[in-house]
Amino acid sequence: MALKLRPLADRLVVEPIEQEETFAGGQLVLPETAKEKPQQGRVVAAGMGKMDDDGERLPMDVKVGDRVLFAKYAGTEIKLDDKKLLILKESDILAIVEEA
Repeated sequence: MALKLRPLADRLVVEPIEQEETFAGGQLVLPETAKEKPQQGRVVAAGMGKMDDDGERLPMDVKVGDRVLFAKYAGTEIKLDDKKLLILKESDILAIVEEA
């Protein structure tokens, strides 16, 4: 995806990963408003890191392509090219999911 956003400082653009809703014994479709907000996503863009008091740039721990866990109501949701994206601060990231 050619992203048209460049996050600043310690901000990230994350594409949420929707959890599949499966139910035994038949098909049940939940309306969008009844679904849990996703708490996992893939980083699609990252800023350069914030500056410390001495003017040095602090490197980010998270990079593009990382699968991350974030707080349920963290960040700002935006829609770009019919895709839901979140803009988060690096401090909103709870963990990087290590894929084996």
